Amino acid sequence: QVQLVESGGGLVQPGGSLKLSCAASTSAFRFYGMGWYRQAPGKQRERVADITIGGNEKYSDSVKGRFTISRDDAKNTVYLQMNSLKPEDTAVYYCNTAPGQLWRWGQGTQVTVSS
Repeated sequence: QVQLVESGGGLVQPGGSLKLSCAASTSAFRFYGMGWYRQAPGKQRERVADITIGGNEKYSDSVKGRFTISRDDAKNTVYLQMNSLKPEDTAVYYCNTAPGQLWRWGQGTQVTVSS
């Protein structure tokens, strides 16, 4: 079973930046599209960004222009650079394959945007 380990979250002020990382425990990582998802309290999990095996990126309207997804297949890792953070970005962030979520969810990493 593939393991996903997210890291890089924390408390940041509005307008600040964070970079999240997600490491997968399989070298088959390079054969999968990957996505970043988030779940805020009381809300359903939503996908905010995804990247294909060819490196094509897609973003939800809520983060477009502020977040950037990238991947390093040599490290089996996907990243999410988050800039101009807003309080509404507060959530637990997860990674998984995209568009379908094929692997077991990791523990996620908490991002809190607050002054």
